Amino acid sequence: MVIGLGRDDLVRMRDQLFFEGPDIRRRLSRFWLLLVLSTIIAAAGVVSDSTATVIGAMIVAPLMTPILGIVAAVVLRDGHNLWRSVGLVVSGAATVVAISMAVGLFVPYPVVAATNSQVASRVTPRLVDLVAALATGAVGSVALARSDISDTLPGVAIAISLVPPLAVVGLTLESGAPHQAIAALLLFTTNVVAILASGIVVMALYRASRAADADSAPAFRRGVAVAVIGLLLVAVAVPLWVNSDRLNRTSVRQTDVAAVANRWASDAGWSVVAVNTSGGNVLVEATGPEPRPDLSQLRRDLDDAGLRSDDVEVNLVPVDYTPLPR
Repeated sequence: MVIGLGRDDLVRMRDQLFFEGPDIRRRLSRFWLLLVLSTIIAAAGVVSDSTATVIGAMIVAPLMTPILGIVAAVVLRDGHNLWRSVGLVVSGAATVVAISMAVGLFVPYPVVAATNSQVASRVTPRLVDLVAALATGAVGSVALARSDISDTLPGVAIAISLVPPLAVVGLTLESGAPHQAIAALLLFTTNVVAILASGIVVMALYRASRAADADSAPAFRRGVAVAVIGLLLVAVAVPLWVNSDRLNRTSVRQTDVAAVANRWASDAGWSVVAVNTSGGNVLVEATGPEPRPDLSQLRRDLDDAGLRSDDVEVNLVPVDYTPLPR
């Protein structure tokens, strides 16, 4: 059962999310200190391809606070804190990218998806990432509304990645991979928009606006802000859907080619050791004893299966098994 929020709850939310009051300098210094440290941790974790280190950066990162601050400011119709929170998110994101690029200058090799699993996992955002981010953002908003379940926030910080994608943006930009940087930026934007959209819905379910309107003069039209968030949600959903469709088609084709290649290799006494996709082509690697299997037969098998054989490349690796002397 959802219980409406009262004035005391709104005061608690303001204290948690807004950078205002007599301790504003302390809160801002804490935000920037944690942001810089979490960025260094995240960049180091990505460079070293360490999942544990990246998770540590997620827990330390403070970006969730101003993002939820935007939600609270919209609900409270507080224009001053709305723009302050937006400014912190934008400037914070730019700072993370800049620091990550600086870290990349000290790495003697490119940090890109082809050689780093942390990068690879953040440069192929799909529609399912938006669904997961919406659910995670809802949990974070509920934890904000209900002080009795606030202990879930560390889990929310881990589940919805904010600083690591931005670290990937900076590292891939410095490595000369702008397309991967754009994809990682799309993932970050998706997570931010999902938090905003989920937060607005959760606050509406908790009837936070009623408590806010009872004792506050409107600084702006709440409906306009909600509409902007809705448009942003659609704007990120479209490229995510396109990317998901492309990845699904690639995965299905790779699986179909692998099935045909495995039968072809098995008939010749060979084994397929890898099937990957690169640049629109399916790459098949097979190994076995001489003589080599007939590639023209594989072409016919692919054609019979309704698969284009002209974008399949095969790497044959002959092996010679010699028994040890007795």
